[in-house]
Amino acid sequence: MKKILLIEDSDDIRETTAEILELANYEVITAVNGKDGVEKAIQSRPDIVICDIMMPVLDGYGVLHIFNQNPDLQGIPFIFLTAKTERTDFRKGMEMGADDYLTKPFHEIELLNAIESRLKKVEQLLHGAGKVAHEHLEELYSEANKYRDLTDLSSDRKVSTLKKKQIVYSEGDEPIKFYFLKSGKIKTYKTNRDGKEFVTGLYNEGDFFGHIAIIENTDYQETAEALEDSQIIGIPRGDFMELLSKNQQVANKFIKLLANNIADKETYLLGMAYNSLRKRVADGLLLLQKKYKAEESTKFTMKISRDDLASIVGTATESLIRTLSEFKADKLIEISGSEITIIDEKKLANLRN
Repeated sequence: MKKILLIEDSDDIRETTAEILELANYEVITAVNGKDGVEKAIQSRPDIVICDIMMPVLDGYGVLHIFNQNPDLQGIPFIFLTAKTERTDFRKGMEMGADDYLTKPFHEIELLNAIESRLKKVEQLLHGAGKVAHEHLEELYSEANKYRDLTDLSSDRKVSTLKKKQIVYSEGDEPIKFYFLKSGKIKTYKTNRDGKEFVTGLYNEGDFFGHIAIIENTDYQETAEALEDSQIIGIPRGDFMELLSKNQQVANKFIKLLANNIADKETYLLGMAYNSLRKRVADGLLLLQKKYKAEESTKFTMKISRDDLASIVGTATESLIRTLSEFKADKLIEISGSEITIIDEKKLANLRN
């Protein structure tokens, strides 16, 4: 759920606007003046700010100035909400870095559209950064490979073969290795109290996984399992940390890789929270295609169990099967046993929520 900070000194406007935003399924934090708003922004970093201009203690321009100067608050979308309509006031706010400007009185749909537009722009920027990071993945492995194949790293750098469904590591285990996927497919997932799986990551040939727990110095927060017969290479924790500390180029690329992971997960979780089942299943199939489609292939085909696909989509297996049957009837996909082939990617991508 996206978090909105609403800074408004008028009790009536603040309460009414907060109610509208909450009905639109946003988490709303309210502040009665600019100073209060800045303090609450620092305490709980919002995803977007809606701020009045004329306020006591600290006006809206002052709030935006503080946001621009504070590294922890920079980049948060900022929408001015004010009764002032003079063009000079509008230009001053935009020149200071405001993302949008709504005048009172405003229609509810104007406010909601402005918020949605700003949030979508942030997601697109994050997704673009993720693509840049992915482009460096092979280069990163090539650089790390120099260390792995030489005497700089331990002598146990061997290829391990995994069978389908075999566990690489489990949630709660102490991370002792960092992994490179030489061939095959790996998923990571978390399990709730009822034993239901929720997929948190999909990995393909050439991907690294298991590194976040090592960098954060925590136990593994998820379980890694082979989706099919796979080959992995494990790099011991100590060697990995030494590689990062001694090679700035490798360290910088891992920072980009982490940015890619965060961007993809934010987009994925946003869809899980707000999309219909049909839309989530379509997005899940397109996610698999994006991750696993061979460049030379004209169509994407993959063998995947219905349980695995259901955990990616975030639904019950029975509901997934019904939806896949609907897609097959609509000639969007073909099904042969556990094998699914996408035959109309465009219609899947444009499927309405």
